Amino acid sequence: MIEMNKGLLGILFCLATIVCLSGAALATPNGADITAGSSETAPADSPDSNEAMAGNITELTIFGYSTTQSWQGYFGNVSGTIQLADANDKVMYNWSKVNAEGEVYAVNQSTVSWSSIECFNFTSTTELNVTGLESAYNIAPDDVDGVDETFNLNNHPAFAVGTISFNSGECHNTKLFNNAGVGTFDEVLLYDSTNDIPVFASILSDNTTGFNDASTDFEMLVLEDGHNGDSSTTTYYFYIELNA
Repeated sequence: MIEMNKGLLGILFCLATIVCLSGAALATPNGADITAGSSETAPADSPDSNEAMAGNITELTIFGYSTTQSWQGYFGNVSGTIQLADANDKVMYNWSKVNAEGEVYAVNQSTVSWSSIECFNFTSTTELNVTGLESAYNIAPDDVDGVDETFNLNNHPAFAVGTISFNSGECHNTKLFNNAGVGTFDEVLLYDSTNDIPVFASILSDNTTGFNDASTDFEMLVLEDGHNGDSSTTTYYFYIELNA
């Protein structure tokens, strides 16, 4: 069972996207300020019972849930603005941002080479592939909540990370549920080839009803190892890119 601090967090992102006045600045995702809400996990179900009698044989059809030991979930809302500022964060002008359009990114280290972002290649022979990624989080190849079992679609919308554009369905993605259990929120699995790390990218969906019936701008999953009683946590760093 994953600890409470690995449950779903409600997050509010506030960010100003910066363009420097001196020289030409390339647009890249910026670090995001986050406010974490309460952390929750599913409660254990009470057991049903059946009366056993010596000499009898009884067929049982059993159904139940187990909490994943491989993933942490995040969801929440985004606010921010597009601004024009110098290297000292002195703002010349900003544009009010109403709709959440863009992406939220989560990575497990603080340094990201945004110019080296590409689709995560499950079968790569030269870079981190799905076998190496699952091994790092103690995920067995046949686990039903593995990486390739989760990011098993290729139907995300087109988007861009800084100056790098991705066509619709170019990368592996998953779709997280709305309140009707329908896959609605797109998350794409990317890769920083310079730092050899996966990058989780959630494409913002402004004011969409989320899994918990609340208005939500994004939902996303990130890898976290909770196997064999592992109670240590994984630090994730969040970035955001707002579209004009």
